Amino acid sequence: MLTLVLCSCSGQPASVPGHLPTSPSQEHKAGLVFIHMDSSLYSLPCSPKEMEVADPTYRWMREKADPQSLLVTEEGHLLFQHFQASDSGNYSCTISYMDHGLPVLQTFHYSIFGYHMPGGLEILLLFQSKLCEDEWTKRFLWDLHERLKQLETEQHCKLQFTTSSCFPSLNNPSDEFIIQVELEVSFFGPKWDEHCKSQNVEIVTDCYRKTIQHNLEQVRLALNKFFKEHKSFHVTGAGISGIIFTNEFISFMEIKHCNMGYGQTKQLQRCLDCCIVCPPGTFSPPKSLQCSSCPIGTYSMTYGVTFCTPCKDDMITQVPGASSMSECVTERTDQAVSIIHRIPLLLLIILPPLLAINFLFILSSCYWFQQEYWMSSPVASKKAGISRVTEMVTKFFRNPREGPKPGSRAANDNDTSLLNTSQLDTSTSQGSDEEHTHRAPSPARTPNFAALTDEGPAVLELEDSRNTP
Repeated sequence: MLTLVLCSCSGQPASVPGHLPTSPSQEHKAGLVFIHMDSSLYSLPCSPKEMEVADPTYRWMREKADPQSLLVTEEGHLLFQHFQASDSGNYSCTISYMDHGLPVLQTFHYSIFGYHMPGGLEILLLFQSKLCEDEWTKRFLWDLHERLKQLETEQHCKLQFTTSSCFPSLNNPSDEFIIQVELEVSFFGPKWDEHCKSQNVEIVTDCYRKTIQHNLEQVRLALNKFFKEHKSFHVTGAGISGIIFTNEFISFMEIKHCNMGYGQTKQLQRCLDCCIVCPPGTFSPPKSLQCSSCPIGTYSMTYGVTFCTPCKDDMITQVPGASSMSECVTERTDQAVSIIHRIPLLLLIILPPLLAINFLFILSSCYWFQQEYWMSSPVASKKAGISRVTEMVTKFFRNPREGPKPGSRAANDNDTSLLNTSQLDTSTSQGSDEEHTHRAPSPARTPNFAALTDEGPAVLELEDSRNTP
């Protein structure tokens, strides 16, 4: 006590002794719970392990449901009577108690799923009658079902009429008709599991299998006996004395498909072939083995649905498997959201070509800049000048020349000046002129122009020609 007071005075938080709970509220995930459909009674404790606490209080809650509809015992057990697919969902139980004068809350979360063992019977019955009218057929089926109720109670099963049809008899088509009736037998009737009371998972699963197999044989024997004892059924009505329906044929076929709203999801490890209730966002049509996601434009909000609910007019879901009506949006909104989701993919498709084009543009720009810089440099200018002079000389020598004529002195002077300006090596030419000036006059030389072709450069050859008297 003194330690707590000192810590409080010093401004430090007061610590609780080690044997007290460190947190007044704790959350626990208890896991998955599987309850067989039509179980007579199932008791789920609040805590997976037994807790020894003084004066606890229990509060069970179900997601999106009224807690007042739940049946809870004084010991805190949640009771399910004749469990159905709609009872599946998320549940939580909170235990409240006092520990060393401090209130403590512990909450346990459960996910409860309904399931059933695969197995059943399909029965085909053929009756002969003088009439083939829907009204009389309905009366006959109602009377037949009433007589079979006692058999349902005795055999702990359920009989359901699925289809019926009427067609002319082959022996006498004009006066006799055949009434075809199909039945389905479920072995999960009232008190079907009265011999399976164990809480051990493996033991109760084996007990369920044995019970179903035993009931299958018993129902088959009981139905054969019933139709032997009740060969004909007399149905009366207003205006008619009565119509007789005589049984002519009966057959049995064992079935292994799941009930409507159930599928083999393989969530129950101890029974992989068992049919588990389909969660919200999925559905299972009749005689199916799998739970399928709701198509786009539909949704399912509850467990164990046969068909999904369509969205309202001009509304659609973005993805399959919608589990809420709020997921239905208008088509325009859906298209806009779809476009937004596709933007990253479009960028991945467009960006690489754009980057490649930019890279090629940069390379071409560098190349043209280098070409312009090379042409503007002094060396390039000198080479360009030489090329122009060479071209002028080539053009000059390609023109045919004639001998000197009287009166053409000015032309010769112009040709001489043009030749002098086109000399490639000025210093060499000047040195040669000075040498000829100081030496004795040499014989006159006349230029001999070699043939100019496009295949090679122009060549100037000088040949010695002696003047003869």
